[in-house]
Amino acid sequence: MPSYAEVEVGTELPAQSFALTRADLIRYAGASGDFNVIHWNERVAKSVGLPDVIAHGMLTMATAGRVVTDWTGDPGSVTEYGVRFSRPVVVPDDDRGATVDVQGVVEDKLDGNRVTVVLTATVDGNKVLMAARAVVRLP
Repeated sequence: MPSYAEVEVGTELPAQSFALTRADLIRYAGASGDFNVIHWNERVAKSVGLPDVIAHGMLTMATAGRVVTDWTGDPGSVTEYGVRFSRPVVVPDDDRGATVDVQGVVEDKLDGNRVTVVLTATVDGNKVLMAARAVVRLP
């Protein structure tokens, strides 16, 4: 885990790409209890105006948050985390699924050895999360 002293405003977290497949959506539905049909049935998703099956918003949010927890090595270091959803993650019915690309940068140093990290999450160059910020306590 980086220390508060060695982190500066502008420090970039290692960027990561995460694949989300239909199988991931099924596993997430089982773990979360969210079996909304738009997350697994293409016909229904399209009938309500979606381009295809979409990932659960909370799965997308958690996936982006992994950039922060992987950087610190401690999920307990995240004291606040919030996002706004700007676009659904469409998950095609193939072996590749959708790739969520996530970048993070330290935006501010706060009191109490805390930093604010701003995340950018995109799929095919389109932002899927807006105002994604985490407050992290560092040693």
